Amino acid sequence: MKSILFVCVGNACRSQMSEGFARAMGPKDLVVYSAGSHPAGFVAREAIVAMQGKGIDISEHYSKGLSEIPAISFDYLITMGCGDACPLIPAKHRLDWKIPDPIGRGREYFNQVRDDLERRIRELIESPTF
Repeated sequence: MKSILFVCVGNACRSQMSEGFARAMGPKDLVVYSAGSHPAGFVAREAIVAMQGKGIDISEHYSKGLSEIPAISFDYLITMGCGDACPLIPAKHRLDWKIPDPIGRGREYFNQVRDDLERRIRELIESPTF
């Protein structure tokens, strides 16, 4: 059983969409979490709409902080370019995807970020090392 934690600053967009994709595309026993170093307190409506465009419902997701995530060593810790705002979390593999925050940049940009996340997660899950 593999585990992934997606982290961004607000846990309102990028990490939420990533969690949705990983749950939808990964094996049934994949353990997936997302969190923010400074949770926004909401999931962006644009992220929910963008994911609906891919047939994935994240409307029941909520913005959460790192203190709400189990204190385990994850197989993968994937940050979204949050730099120093993302604290050290135990993980076997660490990836920083440096994906810009789409908040305030319009629906088309949200869809671009969504599609980039989908590609990256598909590549990760289908990689021989996963």
